[in-house]
Amino acid sequence: MTYLKDRVVISPTTRQEGHAELVMEVDDEGIVTKGMYFSITPVRGLEKMVLNKAPETAPVLCQRICGVCPIPHTLASAEAMDMALGIEIPKAAKLLRKAVAAAHGINSAAIHHFLVAPDVVPEDKFVDAVNSVSEVRKHVQYVVDMIAGEGIHPSDVRVGGMARNITPFTKERLIERMTALKPKLEAHVEFIKNCVLEAGLPADLGVVNQPLMAVDATYGSNEFDMSKFSEVLPEAWYDDPEVGKRGCSVIPLINGTNVETGPRARMEKFQGFKGKGVIAQHVARADEMLKNYDACLEALDAIDPAASARADYDPRGTGELGFGIIEGPRGTNAHMAKVEDGKIKFYSAIVPTTWNIPTMGPATEGFHHEFGPHVIRAYDPCLSCATHVMVVDDEDKSILKNEMVRI
Repeated sequence: MTYLKDRVVISPTTRQEGHAELVMEVDDEGIVTKGMYFSITPVRGLEKMVLNKAPETAPVLCQRICGVCPIPHTLASAEAMDMALGIEIPKAAKLLRKAVAAAHGINSAAIHHFLVAPDVVPEDKFVDAVNSVSEVRKHVQYVVDMIAGEGIHPSDVRVGGMARNITPFTKERLIERMTALKPKLEAHVEFIKNCVLEAGLPADLGVVNQPLMAVDATYGSNEFDMSKFSEVLPEAWYDDPEVGKRGCSVIPLINGTNVETGPRARMEKFQGFKGKGVIAQHVARADEMLKNYDACLEALDAIDPAASARADYDPRGTGELGFGIIEGPRGTNAHMAKVEDGKIKFYSAIVPTTWNIPTMGPATEGFHHEFGPHVIRAYDPCLSCATHVMVVDDEDKSILKNEMVRI
């Protein structure tokens, strides 16, 4: 943390995935008058790597965008390819994908609770929190492993559906494991919510009034209105030229404005959740674990193990833009692709943290700068996912062209 005369700079921000910087302009009392949050994570260029490769390559590469949220990227990439190839995947494949996504959502929220535990969990209950996180994760990661092949980089989510269906024995075993988890999960959610509510955080800390973005309560859809979407360069968004030059992420907008996506957005739009700010973010994420539990068990129960889980398809492509819009733990994850003559000709991903970056900075305003990291961590940002860079001159760092190389 760096203290200057009129600003506080935290670089990198901590207990999150990837590297980002939080710049807070402050008054004489240390109150944040302007907050700017931006990615400083280097680019890896996965969107460019998939170009001119076979459609099946995209989910394999794009799941490596991140080791924290590989499931949403695998699913979004596979669904973008499905649509670009004109594939209608079997019902069993849809249910398997939904079960995997829901189980991963529980797992990701549990990991987040470990990361924010020093912020909200009393010291004498810290071991209890860690043990509870471990117990929850043990059950849901088993579900992901058994259906998707692996918990980190799943091998069985494929273009056209899934590599295989589960057996009757596996279905029975998974339902048993999830049923055994329920009382433990309910206790975990109650424990975390009580810790958050008793942590002494200001009631209106982090309150913003941006439009909410969410396409589904627990999974996603292939619908995305491109006419409402636009993006601007960081230099055009931030009024601090230095911040604009250093920012490694474009600013995506819906109807010309930045949005909030994630568990609170989903819970408000689809479950009637009320509340804004840091406390509401934590409570909504905890409550959503139970919604994901129900979604996972419902999908598992509906699966017919005898049914086909993968469709035959023509790999040449339709030449039309395909969408894979998945509600990941951190929010709406949008992958877009075109396939022509059996090769990927266009690929783009706008991931949850990219949507939230322009909203997180202003959410720190109005409170002492010491609360800034609490606000950022409430969004559970994942910066490797959100990285974008501009093409710049090596000598004077000037922009050579306004083309973004995403992820």
